[in-house]
Amino acid sequence: MINPKLLNPKSIVVVGASNDVTKPGGKLLKNLLDSRFNGEVYVVNPKETEIQGIKCHSKVEDLPEVDCALIAIAAKYCPHTVDVLANEKKTGGFVIISAGFSEENHEGAEIERHIVDTINRTGGSLIGPNCTGFLNVNYTGAFDAPIPALSDEGVDFVTGSGATAVFIKEIGMTTGLSFHSVWAVGNSAQLGIEDVLEYWDEMYIEGKSSRVKMIYMESVRDPQRLLKHASSLIRKGCKIAAIKAGGSAAGSRAASSHTGALATSDVAVEALFRKAGIVRCHNRQELITVCSIFMHPELKGKRMAIITHAGGPAVMLTDVLSNNGMEVPAIKGPKADELLAKLYAGSSVANPIDFLATGTAEQLGHIIDACENDFDNIDAMAVIFGSPGLFRNWEVYKVLDEKMKVCKKPIFPILPSIVNVKEEIEDFINNKHRIAFNEECVFGAALAKIMNTPAPQPEVPDMPEIDVKAIRDVIDHCQNGYLSLDEINRLLDAAGIDRKKNAEVKTKADALRVAREMGFPLVMKVCGPVHKSDVGGVVLNVRDEETVAREFERLIVIPETYAVEICPMYKGTEIFIGSSREAKFGHQVLCGLGGIFIEVLKDVQSSLAPVSKDEALDMIHRLRGYKIIKGVRGQEPVNEELFAETVSRVSALVQAAPEIAEMDLNPLLGTSAAVVAVDARIRVEK
Repeated sequence: MINPKLLNPKSIVVVGASNDVTKPGGKLLKNLLDSRFNGEVYVVNPKETEIQGIKCHSKVEDLPEVDCALIAIAAKYCPHTVDVLANEKKTGGFVIISAGFSEENHEGAEIERHIVDTINRTGGSLIGPNCTGFLNVNYTGAFDAPIPALSDEGVDFVTGSGATAVFIKEIGMTTGLSFHSVWAVGNSAQLGIEDVLEYWDEMYIEGKSSRVKMIYMESVRDPQRLLKHASSLIRKGCKIAAIKAGGSAAGSRAASSHTGALATSDVAVEALFRKAGIVRCHNRQELITVCSIFMHPELKGKRMAIITHAGGPAVMLTDVLSNNGMEVPAIKGPKADELLAKLYAGSSVANPIDFLATGTAEQLGHIIDACENDFDNIDAMAVIFGSPGLFRNWEVYKVLDEKMKVCKKPIFPILPSIVNVKEEIEDFINNKHRIAFNEECVFGAALAKIMNTPAPQPEVPDMPEIDVKAIRDVIDHCQNGYLSLDEINRLLDAAGIDRKKNAEVKTKADALRVAREMGFPLVMKVCGPVHKSDVGGVVLNVRDEETVAREFERLIVIPETYAVEICPMYKGTEIFIGSSREAKFGHQVLCGLGGIFIEVLKDVQSSLAPVSKDEALDMIHRLRGYKIIKGVRGQEPVNEELFAETVSRVSALVQAAPEIAEMDLNPLLGTSAAVVAVDARIRVEK
């Protein structure tokens, strides 16, 4: 639990305060004094007697008891300062903006460890070090600028990068986004992003707590904890948008050099965010736009009316929405005709609703009223209104504000004329306290991303029953490395995964005997080499004993081959299911089309175990090649229910056997009646 003295202190000391507000210690104190904090403020600096009008103490030993400390001194002086404050002054909140700790060298890491040990031992809470600070509606404990508008309804923002916080606050202020708190956690020596999420989750009160959370992170230190608290918050009614940077190789290197963070698998992060219900963003503008949309009334459907006096932006927004699963439905009928009669000649209400560059505020009001009351196929409105610079638009923004107060359907104002009607937009944002958007395509892409992000998966999903005892028996007695065919078969059977009939033979005589028992046609494969096709180790459609004998003699001498597998020749659409163990994340479970689709087109979807059948169905539906699974041009469809159940059974298998480092069922052959694994590979790493 975070110490309340960090969040709502009655007294604060700035250690390293300065009269020079261009220095961090000086700006830290100025921001604190300019904030709404009304408790006692103390300052410490051995070189001053008074700083910014406050009597100065020469050392922390001279202070009375103080709740919270904002520290801006060299790293080497921090341990003694923290020791005195924590042990003697009952300080419970610490914000250390100083650098020179674990992000720099081993010596700095040791200093950081000492500080954390002291604060932990006394039950305190620490933001930083190496950060820009912390601010909330109670006080500002940060040295950066600008300080955004703070309100109880604003966004909660946690970031691993202080500079990113500055730039995001700047963009947010221009669009009308307000903040409730900003946590720039820096090195996350004690409190990191997952800790802040946990606090938000455990302290969440519906109707009182901020319902929008914003995250910037370069590493996921505890994926399961992040998943637990993010999904819990969203189930309670919160909305969460996040950037996870450092996914590329170069980005990983940059992240590591930034704060010592270790980048994590981008595919695993994508799966984690989707499972939690987090809207993943990839840049600051997108993050701000998504959170700005969250601050508007929630959109209940995907049908949008685009209202504009500028045709081009409306066309571009229509394209973005339509190409991303949203709808811009046609508007027609008697009510549409009534609306058209109220507009100037040449206007259109077909949707987009274009009421021309000469359209009036009164006409805009008529259009919004019609969309609100007359058109049942409309769920929300996007109003694009700018100005060619011929006249002022005060009345338009007044009408827009009034309609946003009374309409039940969300209205999203897109106001692109940031120069021509600068004063009107500033009034709309600052005085009417509205959040606006200035680029229609950025807005459209963000809205579609929100609508296409699923709800969090159930905390305890329904999973298929499997024979855990039989699975553990195989895993506990096997060696590290790739499992034998017999071991694989036992695991698949215990997990309830339908598989081919097969036999492993080491002599030509056994090959002929098995062939006679199974019947033709057959498939023959080498056992041993990992990539069988690459070494010529797969023979399909074997139809007679002569071919069995000839191919056995060829296959058995291929390097690394210890036996030959024989099985019936199955038919169906090639599909794929796999799993890999990710450090800290657990097991990723993947599915897709098999064969060329996975090797060349990489058409796969992934999630993190456990994966229920319903979640597996969603993964299947998101495949680019889903129409092939449905069956095209007379091709037999794959049984989606069986496909999804098999995905879920693979998930259950790797949870029962976390020692499985990687697993491939490629291909499975799917028909309308069955999904059968015809080739499997499992590697164990205990």
